[in-house]
Amino acid sequence: MTTTSDATGLGEIQSGAGRVDVADKAMINSRADVNQLLPLKYRWAWEKYLSGCNNHWMPTEVAMQADIALWKSADGLTADERLMLKRNLGFFATAESLVANNIVLAVYRHLTNPECRQYLLRQAFEEAVHTHTFQYICESLGLDEGELFNMYREVPSITEKDAWALKYTQNLENPDFTTGTTEADQAFLRDLVAFYVVFEGMWFYTGFAQILSLGRRNKMVGIAEQYQYILRDESIHLNFGIDVINQIKIENPHLWNEEFQAEVRAMLTEACALEVAYGKQTMPRGILGLNAESCEQYMHFITDRRAEQIGLAPIFGQAENPFPWMSEMMDLKKEKNFFETRVIEYQTGGGLDWD
Repeated sequence: MTTTSDATGLGEIQSGAGRVDVADKAMINSRADVNQLLPLKYRWAWEKYLSGCNNHWMPTEVAMQADIALWKSADGLTADERLMLKRNLGFFATAESLVANNIVLAVYRHLTNPECRQYLLRQAFEEAVHTHTFQYICESLGLDEGELFNMYREVPSITEKDAWALKYTQNLENPDFTTGTTEADQAFLRDLVAFYVVFEGMWFYTGFAQILSLGRRNKMVGIAEQYQYILRDESIHLNFGIDVINQIKIENPHLWNEEFQAEVRAMLTEACALEVAYGKQTMPRGILGLNAESCEQYMHFITDRRAEQIGLAPIFGQAENPFPWMSEMMDLKKEKNFFETRVIEYQTGGGLDWD
């Protein structure tokens, strides 16, 4: 059997050690050998791994000819639509890499359950596919690569979001950091909230709404199709993260005390304000059918939804979703893509309970 100090699974092999008892498996600080996948304890994690595999796609499968023609056309997009699109892509271009780094350098190391790690390996690959997507879009449209991929240092609202999230990983990526104390376990839980609930569960959704709103008006349809696939992936990422957080709470109820709950509520409130600022910088004058004010209302709705998913009371009391069409895109198990280019298969186990 491994100990908590050998949570990586890279320790010495103990000859003659006993087989894994499912009761010894745990989300953090597990006593069971993390190299032994079976017997499964958290089947929901395994099902999400299978769903991720079933949803496989690559950006280069999506045609970009219509987008290229529209982008090069003098009157194809308004100046406000171009600004929104570039800043939207600028956030996502490096955001996916930041999430992947968090998974590889922090979460995988401290989440001591092999079926959850199996899903993390799949998620890490999907983050690579998403980063590939923005490279593909950048190259297809002939955008300034340096501008797009360095925007997280040059647009204040993007800088502030990324800096806010990264501070929760800095402690965990320290090679001397280990879980096993209340303080350390709460630091890990904070990181999970920051990246799954906030980064992937809140901060991606203004961007999704912006691009999919363009797609609904038959503009930048190739990019919008790729965002549909990313949204489908992210819905499973989010649901996995929520399940992990709630399972850790069940196994370690002392971590989820009133003080920590208040801290998490403050995190969600602050993160929502940062996203509202991002909406204003990407759409200072709005675009047809969408503006910063409606996105602020949407973020209040999303924030309340995320709070409820991890067992907290709503923060804003925003019961109405101002963009019901966003939910509709995830409610069907199979639908013909609205760009008439291919059939999207919506697999079970991830994409239905997202908003």
